[in-house]
Amino acid sequence: MRGTHVMGVLNVTPDSFSDGGRWLDPEAAVAHARQMVAEGADVVDVGGESTRPGARPVDEAEELRRVVPVLEALAGSVRLSIDTRKAGVARAAVAAGATIINDVSADLWPVAAETGVGWVAMHMPADPSVMQRHAHYEDVVTEVRDYLVDRAERARAAGVTDIWIDPGIGFGKTARHNLLLLRHLDQLVGTGWPVLVGTSRKTFLGGLAPERDGSLAPTGDRLEATVATTAWALAQGARMVRVHDVRPAAEAAVLARGSRDRTDSALPAGRSRRDGVTSGGGAR
Repeated sequence: MRGTHVMGVLNVTPDSFSDGGRWLDPEAAVAHARQMVAEGADVVDVGGESTRPGARPVDEAEELRRVVPVLEALAGSVRLSIDTRKAGVARAAVAAGATIINDVSADLWPVAAETGVGWVAMHMPADPSVMQRHAHYEDVVTEVRDYLVDRAERARAAGVTDIWIDPGIGFGKTARHNLLLLRHLDQLVGTGWPVLVGTSRKTFLGGLAPERDGSLAPTGDRLEATVATTAWALAQGARMVRVHDVRPAAEAAVLARGSRDRTDSALPAGRSRRDGVTSGGGAR
């Protein structure tokens, strides 16, 4: 995948932090996915287990029941990603049409190698049920970067060719950690591995742009903050953004593509800001 891309979030769960319960019905989920594609989604990320802070694990059979019918119905119409931590779910999802494993555990590269699909390694310091208790870092940017590079290199050694890294905004991080990672996103981009960023509707955005009384902005009132941080991530070199609201993110991606193309055309012949990066693979 070359260029800048938008991954649309499709949670077929009852308890996801933002849209839990909205897309549990497979027909509704498929219709929503098709709407996201019409609005500009390049990838639809289907998840059957919430990984919000404090979330409890879901039985594998239940997770499969939620995701497989949706994947099968959408297969062939858009590139599909499976958001899971379970090897069995990942394998079944690939059989149903997924071509990316979006892995918050960063442990499933052997499955990606085995099945020949893409893989996203995300940073999360502990299980979602307790991860916010582990939001302690000496240098969050360096620690997250080094962890992800290690995982990406392991995956490449195993034979995975389509590798992405994701700093895991909101996963075992405080608001300050999230902002530091966004501010220094160039350090992740500079590794040469394609970077995916997801800030969509997350809690820290509700604190950055609070209600007039100082309380957290509710999930539904975080669109502007999401668009701002999404645009920032793209401007810093992120190659994919994961969002609930596809249309504004797709517009930001178009602007980012145009800006990069114009910048690249002004560089000396044979050089590009993308030198050393293959959007679908790792550092070379």
